[in-house]
Amino acid sequence: MAIDRSAAVSVSPRTDGRVRARSEDFAGTVDLPADGTAVVATVESEWGRTVAAALTVLAEAGRAPVGADLMIRSSVPVGSGLSSSAAVGVAVTMALADAAAFPALGPDLARIAQSVEHRASGVPCGIMDQLASVSGLADHALLLDCRSLTVTPVAIPPEAVFVVVHSGEPRRLVDSAYAARRAACEEAAAVLGVATLRDASFAAVSHLPFARHVVSENLRTLAFADALRDGDLDRCGSLMLESHGSLRDDFGVSTVRLDELVVALMGAGAFGARLTGAGFGGCVVGLFDPGRAAIAAERFGGFVVRAADGARIVTEEDT
Repeated sequence: MAIDRSAAVSVSPRTDGRVRARSEDFAGTVDLPADGTAVVATVESEWGRTVAAALTVLAEAGRAPVGADLMIRSSVPVGSGLSSSAAVGVAVTMALADAAAFPALGPDLARIAQSVEHRASGVPCGIMDQLASVSGLADHALLLDCRSLTVTPVAIPPEAVFVVVHSGEPRRLVDSAYAARRAACEEAAAVLGVATLRDASFAAVSHLPFARHVVSENLRTLAFADALRDGDLDRCGSLMLESHGSLRDDFGVSTVRLDELVVALMGAGAFGARLTGAGFGGCVVGLFDPGRAAIAAERFGGFVVRAADGARIVTEEDT
């Protein structure tokens, strides 16, 4: 689900064919040609490479070389597993597209923002984070099909409250084994003779831990959507714990601290808890009833998150 933390980009026009960007969170200014010809890898700052990559990908898609001044700010914790890079990538991509009156909405925007992430970081991420950011719906979880890019909203019962707690271990996809895990899964799919592991049966992957996690996680995702529709929070919680166990034991992306936090949240009355994001640090998310959620958030230095609407253009009239 898209949560009630956001990345935002303020845009004002320029007429000199340049895009000049600043960040409220990081030092420096990025000054780039609006035609997307800057070499992304030569941009010093990580956030600046996102701007350069967005210009390049949008230019390849047909965006006119319209200049703009950008101011970027974000309330999504960096390195937390809450998709901070995807949030900034979607916001920057949408802002630059809108500044040039270039149509980029829905799945098209998600695809472009995914390519921006690839170019900016070199991480071969999937499209889940970008699609969730674009498609968010208040008070709903999203059942995403990352092949067809269809999105099925699932209402979150009012008695279900999610709490996020940071492990204190920063997580960076660039430094993690994310690419290695993805490559291993692609290799397993090739050996099994399927396009992706979503096409494999559980029996076929039962002896392959990485692949077993992917196939079982898909089954858990579908079951979680059904349980959420039924308001069965005990079942939702059990599935979250099973997911964490699989991420820990089969996929090998948890840490001792993340495991400890899952246990601690369960001790505080959670229905279930699991790491969120790619692992190797970052946050855990716990499912609570309203009475326990705020207490747990305060106890563990976390915060309650709510499902929010996705990325959108905000005009001066809206503010």
